[in-house]
Amino acid sequence: MNPLSSRTAAIAAVAILAPAVAGCGINAIPTKEEAARARWADVQSAYQRRADLVPQLVATVQGAAISERTILTEVIQARAQATGVTVTPETLNDPGAMQRYEAAQGQLSQALSRLMLVVERYPDIKSNQNFLVLQTQLEGTENRINVARIDYNEAVRDYNTSLRTFPTVIWANTIHGGSEPMQPFQGTEAAQTAPTVNFDGLNPAQPGGTAAPTTPGAAPPSQ
Repeated sequence: MNPLSSRTAAIAAVAILAPAVAGCGINAIPTKEEAARARWADVQSAYQRRADLVPQLVATVQGAAISERTILTEVIQARAQATGVTVTPETLNDPGAMQRYEAAQGQLSQALSRLMLVVERYPDIKSNQNFLVLQTQLEGTENRINVARIDYNEAVRDYNTSLRTFPTVIWANTIHGGSEPMQPFQGTEAAQTAPTVNFDGLNPAQPGGTAAPTTPGAAPPSQ
């Protein structure tokens, strides 16, 4: 066979085999890995958007004469911790890194929920236009976070499945042998529990006031 015929035969073989190789999933693992990483970037972007709203929210609430100042401190500290913990695409397979990130974001979620419960006691804050805008933006951001987490978890499920199922498991153990399962975003147990705020000692009718002590089951004091 002359050189020209050999080259022609090689090109023909590549043309025939390329679709077959692609069809057997050789590119599926890196493709799904990149998709999961992209979805994780969406998660981080949504959480960053929330973190960016917190200083404005705190500043608006600080302008009111609220007595529960410790709640504001908790929010500020939780935001600092949440923005200080990151998970890079390279560490998405590290359970410890993901747990730390989940815990930090969960603490901020809890602190913000407690702040919103406190604000319920202050009509002036609730009617403040700046606060209403921020509250709407925060609610929208929480929805974005939820959607981003769902999309990320689905992408991770798809990627992790490809590492264990035929035919992609073949490539996971050969060409893509360094590929490892990614960690889904599960959320902390604390984040699933409704926050509580202790208003003992405060008169519900007068924020910052002192309520008369009561005994469970006893009738309220006469006016």
